[in-house]
Amino acid sequence: MEAAMGLMRRMPPRHSETALSALLSLLPHNSSDLLSQVDLPLQVLSDDDSGKKFILCEYNRDADSYRSPWSNKYHPRLEDAPYPSSKLRQLEIEANDIFTVYCDQYYEGGISSVYMWEDDNEGFVACFLVKKDGSKTGQGRRGYLEEGTWDAIHVIEVGPEEEATRYCLTSTVMLSLTTDDVSSGTFSLSGSIRRQMNMNLPVADGHLCNMGKMIEEMEGKLRNSLDQVYFGKTREMVCTLRPPSEVLPMRLPDS
Repeated sequence: MEAAMGLMRRMPPRHSETALSALLSLLPHNSSDLLSQVDLPLQVLSDDDSGKKFILCEYNRDADSYRSPWSNKYHPRLEDAPYPSSKLRQLEIEANDIFTVYCDQYYEGGISSVYMWEDDNEGFVACFLVKKDGSKTGQGRRGYLEEGTWDAIHVIEVGPEEEATRYCLTSTVMLSLTTDDVSSGTFSLSGSIRRQMNMNLPVADGHLCNMGKMIEEMEGKLRNSLDQVYFGKTREMVCTLRPPSEVLPMRLPDS
């Protein structure tokens, strides 16, 4: 199991589904652990009742159906399906409205979904998802990428309400991009990164405010890490293997 998880951590996101399928056939007795611990690129489904798209993941799935955060209905329809309590559902609605604005401001578009459910410790768990298709044919407003996908998964475990409530955030970002330009040529880069953060915050500020601050801070750290690890190291390797040609001194024409 440890070797399997190590392999999946090093697998490019675009090949993760194929790799996971192969591991499930090799390790059927570890299937539940693999499915719960391995993050796959996010998929999207349309909610006909609300006219909006929502993100599919393990946290809104029951059997082969997925719950929409907009209409609170399962697609396809499912009998005796689990739903959040009315109080938590109201918080989920507010979180989806706020996170839609956050997604538009920080990602210049994209699709977001927020799901919440009760846990066994008198608290609850919230999952914030963002999927941005940055390709020319997708939501890429600048048109630099031939293909490009950013998948962000933020899972926050919220403890029982106290004067200072415990928040445990686990964030995963999967990045995949491809360029195909005359000047730069064809270039492909993909990878994933996961980080955790624990904080005790006053509940008087509100759960959404506290969770929003943690996600904003974590995403900033993840972007910096991706820039340093993937883009920085790639730039260093390219410059080492193919150093830029030295600038030759200009010669004045003979008079």
